[in-house]
Amino acid sequence: MIGHVRGVLLPDGEERDLWLVGDRVTFEPVRGATTIADRGYIVPGLVDAHCHIGIAPGGGPVGDVAQAKELAAKDRDAGVLAIRDAGSPYPYPQLDDDPDVPRLARAGQHVAPPKRYLRDIGVEVGAPDVPAVVAAQARAGNGWVKLVGDWIDRSVGDLAPAWDAATLAAAVRAAHDAGARITAHLFSEEAVEVLVRAGIDCVEHGTGLSLELIDEMARQGIALVPTMINIATFGDIAARADDKFPVYADHMRALGDGFPAVVRAAYEAGVPIYVGTDAGGGITHGRVADEMLSLQAAGMSAFDVLRAASWGAREWLGFPGLVEGGLADLVVYEADPRQDLRVVRAPHRIVLRGRVIR
Repeated sequence: MIGHVRGVLLPDGEERDLWLVGDRVTFEPVRGATTIADRGYIVPGLVDAHCHIGIAPGGGPVGDVAQAKELAAKDRDAGVLAIRDAGSPYPYPQLDDDPDVPRLARAGQHVAPPKRYLRDIGVEVGAPDVPAVVAAQARAGNGWVKLVGDWIDRSVGDLAPAWDAATLAAAVRAAHDAGARITAHLFSEEAVEVLVRAGIDCVEHGTGLSLELIDEMARQGIALVPTMINIATFGDIAARADDKFPVYADHMRALGDGFPAVVRAAYEAGVPIYVGTDAGGGITHGRVADEMLSLQAAGMSAFDVLRAASWGAREWLGFPGLVEGGLADLVVYEADPRQDLRVVRAPHRIVLRGRVIR
């Protein structure tokens, strides 16, 4: 089917007609097209830039490819038409071109320190082997590597870097040498400083960022994916840790409480920010609207949140938006999300790869 859509096209804000020919967009009229929508606000397909369709609800790897596809469908039905899977314990390259699955930018398996990360999720590796394992995981993904930059160290009772500073920096070099971009789970102050100064491509969470590091990220163009709905769980994490690890618990509370100000400072400094929910394990899929509204509450404008969730994120990941010859992924909203971002909770039409999903 050749599709036709008319509406106000974002980000430009002009009323336009689009024709969807197969998996591509054209602005040249095509005879015989079926009109999918004739009014509303058209947004390039949303992106969840931190998502784990390879992790089952509750934790651990998914049981099979079918379960990964089912989880991806929950995000797709919320308007997410591209996913950056920031680490998967289960490989599923066969889904890269599946017509029912959002477009995928995949890391391989998390590269994690021995016996300090979530069970059955990461490749656990000692410092001497980190560069080789990073290179291997670059080959397992399709452009990204995911590093666990820090986690609780029970021997000290608090967050601590996964490896020494030299090893963290070597991981960044190894990923770049392998032709991949590298990102890292980062809660603490110490590890994020090492990796930002080493030239990492993206920071996940980033609760330990200082104003000085935020300025350095802006200077280097290092992205931030705040995963605010994940950080909102820090109070619960701290409560569970109070008895055994009180220092860690207090640290997590402080990081969580201060995080909206960190995101606001990064936004004001010009750090590239993208929307990611951290769905998988403890965060349910399909919550992109919650994350977008959390970013707005932290101080981002509705327009810039839309950029972070749509055309800006698609460009960052290499998925062309609604331009001549671009990819036929779009969401139509009945009202203007620039005026009321809550509109993103209710997509009117969803089109993935030129096919109507809703």
